Amino acid sequence: MARIIGVDIPRNKIMRIAIRAIYGIGAHVSEQVLEKAGVSPLKNSNELTEEEAQKIRAVLESDDYNVEGDLRREVGLNIKRLRDLGCYRGIRHRKGLPVRGQRTHTNARTRKGKSVAIAGKKSVKQMK
Repeated sequence: MARIIGVDIPRNKIMRIAIRAIYGIGAHVSEQVLEKAGVSPLKNSNELTEEEAQKIRAVLESDDYNVEGDLRREVGLNIKRLRDLGCYRGIRHRKGLPVRGQRTHTNARTRKGKSVAIAGKKSVKQMK
């Protein structure tokens, strides 16, 4: 199993998919990185040699790819800046609500968490 920038690359997947396990690398960037490193995008990750893994590491470290720890830190600092400013998006981050204008009346369970029943509330049908 190859280890690139502190991430174990998944086994038995083609490289253009396997390299996406690294935070900050998507479809387009994976193609670019593999092309610059001279590794076939269709090669299986089990067949990756140590030399090829070194080339991929070198491309990711030398070029302007912001991945893993640096990218996580940058995103975290951006969110912290919004929270400190007290702008609308920062307040939504603070409250744990959707930030980008989604409705919250019926949806948004991922952001809001598990629904909590309100004690003492009865439906109209039960009161009759």
